[in-house]
Amino acid sequence: MKNLFNIQDRVVVITGGTGVLGRAIAAHLADEGAKVVILGRKVEVGEAIVNEIKGNGGEAMFLTTDVMNREALEQNLKDILAAYGRVDALLNAAGGNMPGATIAPNGTFFDLKIEEFQRVLELNLVGTVLPTQVFLKPMVEQKKGVIVNFSSMAAFRPLTRVCGYAAAKAGISNYTAYMATEIAKKFGEGIRINAIAPGFFLTEQNRSLLTNPDGSYTERGKDVIRQTPFGRMGRAEELCGTIQYLISDASSFVTGTVAIVDGGFNAFAM
Repeated sequence: MKNLFNIQDRVVVITGGTGVLGRAIAAHLADEGAKVVILGRKVEVGEAIVNEIKGNGGEAMFLTTDVMNREALEQNLKDILAAYGRVDALLNAAGGNMPGATIAPNGTFFDLKIEEFQRVLELNLVGTVLPTQVFLKPMVEQKKGVIVNFSSMAAFRPLTRVCGYAAAKAGISNYTAYMATEIAKKFGEGIRINAIAPGFFLTEQNRSLLTNPDGSYTERGKDVIRQTPFGRMGRAEELCGTIQYLISDASSFVTGTVAIVDGGFNAFAM
């Protein structure tokens, strides 16, 4: 019987691949036989991830990029096609937040720095649209491919503080639904686009917000745990199964959706 989840030899490009989540996903997909291309800014981290994957018998390469720079992305595509000849999946995992795009508990909406708000919108939303424009092209030519965007719990619930980030991630979810129709109607059913919405996972960006130096939870972290029926943060590897499902033939009739992986956070009502 055919293994619907088989991703052997599929070329998977991951933007923001040097982060905690991207690293775990890259390692898993390589273990499953995919050829993983990690795109990011941190050269030393990227090369270390590639060496680790290759040390475990996997196939990977790292390329420096800037998801806001079309020329850099176009060069990445040329290098990937030279190495592997195709692009089967794109994971738009690049993103982030900035202090000025948030509103502290003792602040008000008037403290929002509009320049940083705009930069957060651009990094998360435009930083997803632009790589899609670049890496969708070979998928259209080969009439097959999968894109997975990264949404957030903040797209479903207007979490306090993260004004800019929440607006951007809500845009990601809407953009994903829009693109599902755009792609299928104009390029055929062979190309699909979905998103994943992680719950709360500790990363470099949120660790100091959710945990104290001794590892205990901050008040913000305690709020998250109270809202999560599982009573804990997610582990990076717990995203991998959903990602593999979305890029494999197991989800061949799935497009325009947002898959939630959150320990029940979004389902909790009171």
